[in-house]
Amino acid sequence: MAKKLYQLATGVALALALSACAHQGSAALDEVGVPQVPATLSVEEADAKLKQVASEREAAENEFAARELECYGKFFVNSCLDKAKEKRRQILVRLRAVEAEANHFKRAESVRLRDIDLARTQEDARLDAEQRAAALPKPVKVVTPEPAPPKPEGKSVAEREAEHAAKVKKLAAEEAAEAPRRAAREAAFARKQADAVARQKRVARRLAERQAEADAKAAKAAASAAAVAVPPAK
Repeated sequence: MAKKLYQLATGVALALALSACAHQGSAALDEVGVPQVPATLSVEEADAKLKQVASEREAAENEFAARELECYGKFFVNSCLDKAKEKRRQILVRLRAVEAEANHFKRAESVRLRDIDLARTQEDARLDAEQRAAALPKPVKVVTPEPAPPKPEGKSVAEREAEHAAKVKKLAAEEAAEAPRRAAREAAFARKQADAVARQKRVARRLAERQAEADAKAAKAAASAAAVAVPPAK
């Protein structure tokens, strides 16, 4: 019963968090332009986030496809398409941030659990070795000094936890270092698209101007020809 209540609470919290991110839009960005994502607290929550991301990504693509069809029926096609693309891009940027945070948590949690299991296995082996050594019969007469008890093999739990903390910190630093570069690449791609649209508009405007000049010259030539062809009245 407690587990079901925890899962229900986790699902409600996740839905509220994703809904908040979706309504914040461009305001939910950190100093490098990456969407802020609420921290994941459990593997179940991470899985729920990934499932929600997949659902929202599919909905965004379907909405864009429908909007694209509508745009081709309007007069300002390019402007309509630009707005639809920008809306889809903002949604996908937010979803990628949620997806990256959830996957990062799952990887870090997997490493943490693996290190804990390894530390427990080594600790059990050490205790078992000590118990076997204590159960051995002692000689009645000690001729030579007893050898020092074997030192525990492997690293202690504290050392394992310290290594795990260092690994998690390194992963977080790598993710933080990659985020600005990823955001920069996306911004550059958006600028290229905007430049391409502007370039198409300039080309279309020049073609229209040339066509207008050609039409004016043709009309002028036709008028001149007509004036020459008509004989003067006697």
